Amino acid sequence: MHVDLNADIGELEIGHDEALLTCITSGSIACGVHAGNPALMRRTVRLAADAGVAIGAHPGFDDRAGFGRREVDLSPADITDLVLAQIAALNAIARAEGVRLQHVKPHGAMYNMSVRRVGMAEAVARAVAASDETLLLFAPPGSELLAAGRRLGLQVAAEGFADRLYEPDGSLTSRGVAGALLTDPALAARQAVRMVSERRVVARDASSFSLTVDTICVHGDTAEAVAIATAVRHALERADIAVEPLKCF
Repeated sequence: MHVDLNADIGELEIGHDEALLTCITSGSIACGVHAGNPALMRRTVRLAADAGVAIGAHPGFDDRAGFGRREVDLSPADITDLVLAQIAALNAIARAEGVRLQHVKPHGAMYNMSVRRVGMAEAVARAVAASDETLLLFAPPGSELLAAGRRLGLQVAAEGFADRLYEPDGSLTSRGVAGALLTDPALAARQAVRMVSERRVVARDASSFSLTVDTICVHGDTAEAVAIATAVRHALERADIAVEPLKCF
């Protein structure tokens, strides 16, 4: 058994990125719109390269005040342009540092909306395909985003979350619900191991459902991020699950 371990990085001027990069195998870097800036993007690319961690673009809505977590209604063309521009911005910095992008993972509300809205999903996937057809697209199992990526011939990586609570239908519990974000490293580690070894997740109502993932995310913007990532990494390895980068084109 094996799995990729990823985190969202480059979102905070003073964050946990250096410590997280010792635990993860893939990092999704904010592209200067919902968070980050060119200097932070360059610094994060360098840190990831030094740590041997694969990098990807983490595009979001132009909503710094809401950290990209508020829904924004844009036309499909505007979504494609917004994502294209962010991938291009990070790619230019990565190329200047001699690093190649591995993947794209939408952020926050853009991610959640593309899970269930076909038009949004297709707009995001078109931007990825137009940028570089060899980029991996991170998306939840069974989502419209995953399906849109496959229709366009992209290689996709099904993503689960170690530190988020799930609903019985497989969707993430709204952040407005108490306990939606798992802050106990032991609970997050247990969820990650079960996700890979049993291909199952226990939902908020204590029921369980099947879930097959290629990569597991730990959020990088929480106070417990490093403790959770460390616990998840160690628990996976103790369970004889290899934590390794994704295989891409």
